[in-house]
Amino acid sequence: MKASLWIKLCFVLPLIFLFDYLIMVLLGCATCLFGFGNDFYCGGYCLIGKIILLLSAAFFIFLIYPDIRKLCKNRSHA
Repeated sequence: MKASLWIKLCFVLPLIFLFDYLIMVLLGCATCLFGFGNDFYCGGYCLIGKIILLLSAAFFIFLIYPDIRKLCKNRSHA
């Protein structure tokens, strides 16, 4: 149980961050290609980045919740 939690923390979390980074890079390149101005990067781009990070955090919590639940449930009182 602990091993799968450590694997998720050491490998899955950095992959999620890498995926987020790639999405933001591709979005930034595409908006630059289409000629969006500085107003977009100060407003919409930041909002999209926050939404992507929030969704990634929710996904990661969804992934590790069963492992944490097993760790808390596994403790015996006797």
